[in-house]
Amino acid sequence: MSLPSADARNADQVAYWNGPAGQRWVQRQQEQDALLAPVADMLLARAAAGAGELVLDIGCGWGGTAFALARRVAPGGRVLGVDVSELMLARARELAPRGLPVEFVLGDATVYPFEPAKADLLFSRFGVMFFADPARSFANMRKGLRSGARLAFACWREPRENPWLMLPLQAAYRHVPRLPEVGPEDPGAFSFAAESRVRDLLGRAGFAAVQLEPVGLTLDVAIGEGLDTAVGTAVGIGPTSRALEGQPAALQAAAIQSIRAALAAYQVGNRVPLAGAIWIVTAVNP
Repeated sequence: MSLPSADARNADQVAYWNGPAGQRWVQRQQEQDALLAPVADMLLARAAAGAGELVLDIGCGWGGTAFALARRVAPGGRVLGVDVSELMLARARELAPRGLPVEFVLGDATVYPFEPAKADLLFSRFGVMFFADPARSFANMRKGLRSGARLAFACWREPRENPWLMLPLQAAYRHVPRLPEVGPEDPGAFSFAAESRVRDLLGRAGFAAVQLEPVGLTLDVAIGEGLDTAVGTAVGIGPTSRALEGQPAALQAAAIQSIRAALAAYQVGNRVPLAGAIWIVTAVNP
């Protein structure tokens, strides 16, 4: 997949989100929106987008948060959703309600030519942890913000604080090889887990009044639909899906059985609630 402009160091992420991973996320769009709804609700409340504002939604995916933001900034405002995945943006354009003030563009926020000093809010739900040089990426995004504009994004805390992702992965590792080791600052879901790193990156990018709010979550990986859906969530996205990808069918089947047993221990009726932990990060463009 070739973007109009992109930082070459982000090429692996561009390929990843336009390949099988992007396809899996698109296929599970409704389930993922339901699963992550508690995060979206909290982040939208902290962001406090208002009528007439211009919002940049980074890593907007299939547009769920962009649509919610667009309803808040209408009338008179608009939302620009930016993502590297043409697969997800195609779904976003399909789902976009008619008349909603939202536009989607394919681009790498590290180098995307944002209209200078115009936006009131830079927003992202789990879309900013994948840059090879995040300080440069945030500095470029900041160019699109007016003085006094706000930043609000959500990112995951440490893996050990997120058993909703790690419990299925550990069960899968009983049968399939472990994923390659990833450094704590390598692009990925947990690259912003350290508060000190996030503060440093945003400070170097020029942001001020940086705040990190730790939030504990209970995520129902079954989204109220029972154990089969919980297993589907576990193997459909995230690190467990990557660990299973390309493995022999027999090993995949054995891993899925172990995942089912691990999740069943937490089942409450049709729910499978597991703990999660995020940072809600806010800052101001001076």
